[in-house]
Amino acid sequence: MFEIGNSLREARLRQGLDFPEIEQATKIRPKYLRALEDEQFDILPGQTYVKGFLRSYAEYLGLDGQLYVDEYNSRYILVDEETPLRARSTSSLGRTGPRFESSVVLVALAAIAILTLLVFAAWRFGSNTPETAIPDFSAQPPAAQPNARTKARPAAGPSVRMTVTGAFGDSWVEVHAGSAAGRQLFEGTVAAGRSVVFGTERAYRRYFVRMERPGNLRMTVNGRGRELPRRGPVYVTARRVTAAPAST
Repeated sequence: MFEIGNSLREARLRQGLDFPEIEQATKIRPKYLRALEDEQFDILPGQTYVKGFLRSYAEYLGLDGQLYVDEYNSRYILVDEETPLRARSTSSLGRTGPRFESSVVLVALAAIAILTLLVFAAWRFGSNTPETAIPDFSAQPPAAQPNARTKARPAAGPSVRMTVTGAFGDSWVEVHAGSAAGRQLFEGTVAAGRSVVFGTERAYRRYFVRMERPGNLRMTVNGRGRELPRRGPVYVTARRVTAAPAST
């Protein structure tokens, strides 16, 4: 057992992400992202949305979405919601016949109509942020992709074209797409006077870069020079180059 909310929050902070950036990529409102991190699942429209949002948010952070859904099921869903209704309908039919069956159908239809109105009201009026469509997970939550921790995600924001040049000497360099656990794009020595370019064939919104001697390198991002810190590794986006945590 692990803490769902704290795990999501730590992964987000470790990658230097903020809610507006995540909303743009996942189409999940910041209000609901914050509710997932605080484990306030009753704020979300229903259990189907909780599972769908959990899976999408976790996989965007490079985590195993199915693991978070399973943990939520084990802690918050004790009985199948349809089981009591089905059991009552079957037993009552034997006693009262078709008349009672019609009443059950009418009650079920009324409950569905009320639930639909509540979901629409929560979506329409539940947030002060600009309206963003809630993904429809009512049919079936999105399936977890194999090797979700290591599979790189294509660009969801501004794409990054990065060039690393051995300007003042040799330096060993390792580059991953997205995060340290993402797809490895390069590993080797960038010799003095040589350059390695990323983002020409397939662009990513962020790169994770380890460097042995940052002082020997020069980096440009989308044609603009970027100052490298004295120590690596770093995260590189279209807007900035930031030092990654020492434990990465």
